[in-house]
Amino acid sequence: MEFCRTVPDIVFALIFVIAFGLGPMAGVLAIAIHCVGALGKLYGEIVENIDMKPVEGIRSTGASWIDCMRFAVLPQVSAGFASYTLLRFEINVRGASVMGFVGAGGIGQELVVAVRKFYYSDVSAILLMIIVTVFIIDIATGWLRGRLFGGEARS
Repeated sequence: MEFCRTVPDIVFALIFVIAFGLGPMAGVLAIAIHCVGALGKLYGEIVENIDMKPVEGIRSTGASWIDCMRFAVLPQVSAGFASYTLLRFEINVRGASVMGFVGAGGIGQELVVAVRKFYYSDVSAILLMIIVTVFIIDIATGWLRGRLFGGEARS
């Protein structure tokens, strides 16, 4: 996971464009591999920092491993998992627009084509669409975090 997290997704995109050719497959794989590494690291940090007192309390009652995970660990990690997952979703949407610059498909590829053909009205429309999309996703994920976890997730 350290390797997946350390190598930038654009480098993975370049490798996958060579392996699979131009198109969205290279971009999806690049984003997915980088995301798995980043989320794995973040999830690992969350799990390492849980309070072990609830786990020990449930274990002392003779509960099974599944019960310990369900009633002691999951309540502690679910907010962090959801928050980091939504954050990575936002990052991946922004990253998907950059993937097109290396031929990995998506809206970024349309942007590159418009720039090369000097269609500046199309370039401005595409850039505006990317900015509005990221803005809407940011607002929506913030709202979703607030709905899932109450006021504490907003701070």
